[in-house]
Amino acid sequence: MNAPRPTPVLKVPLPYTAAQANRALPLVRRIVADLVSHVRHWEEAVRQVELTSHDNTLENAESERWQRETQRLAAEIDGRVRELAELGVVVKALDTGLVDFPGTLDGREVYFCWMLGESAVTHWHDRDAGFAGRQPLPLDALATLG
Repeated sequence: MNAPRPTPVLKVPLPYTAAQANRALPLVRRIVADLVSHVRHWEEAVRQVELTSHDNTLENAESERWQRETQRLAAEIDGRVRELAELGVVVKALDTGLVDFPGTLDGREVYFCWMLGESAVTHWHDRDAGFAGRQPLPLDALATLG
């Protein structure tokens, strides 16, 4: 039986402002890039486990090697998600690197939304809206980004 995982210790004060989210972005970008890369490799390793476990002509050692690799990659993925949680960043999509920064905008609790490949945090959505409710940040919020 696995021991319960400890709750990540928050390393930053919340909520974020749009400017704070953008200042955190260089670190968040590196962690998310690693996360997405590990997810892609994990998906490939899972395919290899399926192939090698169904092919009786392959050695069991090959299947076991891929199983160990999936476990290693799963631990790497979990580590990156925990790093982001310690920064207060919520992972929304592992495969695309979509994350949310809990924040406030005009006195409302919102998420500042960013996805790997975007140059800056320039969008937000209501806490219950998700990506479909994504909207550009108002010009006054963008003006404070410097």
